[in-house]
Amino acid sequence: MEVEEPILQLALDFVDLHRAVKVAEEALRGGVDWLEAGTPLIKSEGLNCIRELKKRFPGTTIVADMKTVDTGSVEVEAAVKAGADVVIVMGLADDSTIREAVEAARRVGSKVMVDLLNVNDMPKRALELERLGVDYICIHVGIDQQMRGVKPMDQLRMVAGAVGVPLAVAGGLNSETVAEAVEAGASIIIVGGAITKAENAEEAARTIKRAMKLRKPIETKMYKKFSMETLVEAFKKVSTPNIADAMHRKGAMKGLKPITRGVKMVGRAVTVRTYPGDWSKAVQAIDLAEPGSVIVIDACGAEEAVWGELASWSCIVKGIAGVVIDGAIRDVEVVRELGFPAFAKHVNPKAGEPKGLGEINVEITCGGVKVEPGDWIIGDDNGVVVVPKHMAVEVANRAIDVMEKENRVREEIRRGSTLSKVLELKKWDKVIG
Repeated sequence: MEVEEPILQLALDFVDLHRAVKVAEEALRGGVDWLEAGTPLIKSEGLNCIRELKKRFPGTTIVADMKTVDTGSVEVEAAVKAGADVVIVMGLADDSTIREAVEAARRVGSKVMVDLLNVNDMPKRALELERLGVDYICIHVGIDQQMRGVKPMDQLRMVAGAVGVPLAVAGGLNSETVAEAVEAGASIIIVGGAITKAENAEEAARTIKRAMKLRKPIETKMYKKFSMETLVEAFKKVSTPNIADAMHRKGAMKGLKPITRGVKMVGRAVTVRTYPGDWSKAVQAIDLAEPGSVIVIDACGAEEAVWGELASWSCIVKGIAGVVIDGAIRDVEVVRELGFPAFAKHVNPKAGEPKGLGEINVEITCGGVKVEPGDWIIGDDNGVVVVPKHMAVEVANRAIDVMEKENRVREEIRRGSTLSKVLELKKWDKVIG
């Protein structure tokens, strides 16, 4: 079986059916061929979401991403009765489950796609699946994996050279990468966020479809996945609330306020532990800090200033990105005139004495948050967040994801809705009793 023209499949990974339907309507006008009821949507709305998609779009192929790993026959039949034309089963499932799914699909007139998410030897498993009679095989890098910078193209090329079954590919694809996916051997291009998070889903779908037909990348309005080399760029694009949301409300420092408004601070931490009022180590840290660093000072929350105009001038000359002080700062009118990013718990004209106590580049606590040397520090008018260095790439990509989803919600509100209606908050009210 062959798929002559590349198919554009839209993954509707929403938890609210009404939002999925709205985006599907726009995207179909832009050229989407197949609609996928994503796993979050099926888990949230049940098989009714498949019934509703089939009812509203009767001439469109509906894919049910059931992620079946057991009871292959039962789940395929249930999805097909609800209106699915293609049912997705996991490649990690036992062969008996795959066989049951395929046989059930033959009985009820549907097709089976097998998802190779987290399969170790993909070419070997693909050959086994081909022998079991599956209709499509999907090379899939999951959303959580995408946040770590994993991409599906290498796996796609390996499997394309091993089997004759039509291949689907999913994993952060957009108008800049779908052409490569087609050239690598994919017959079905599965796109999610590049359409569902776009302010104009119709336009986004049309651009992606054109890139598939031309076999050429087209610049996307969506952000690409960021790597370690592009973290400064990534963190500058998002707000500290975006980052806090991406970290499940963790990492936000308490009680530290921006001294200079309207500036953005991004850099890796040079940490200082000092005693109340002792500003010696805070100033010495300037000499040790690399350009682009942020000096983070645990001054025990004390009210005697350990930072001021001259320290800020020194940082500007050296190219240091900012300072965060769990303690006090002074000379704030000059610091603001300089435009130097500074965050502190207190403002106090009284300075302490340079006694030389404390340590530089050790683990500290600042604003109630643990900070290690090299952690990422991001500050804006909302405050300061700390991103652990080992999580930086993932958090940056998740924060971009949060921002893009908010952009889509903002567009829906602009069109006449409200936040409560877009998110259907009443539906999700906790049931008590």
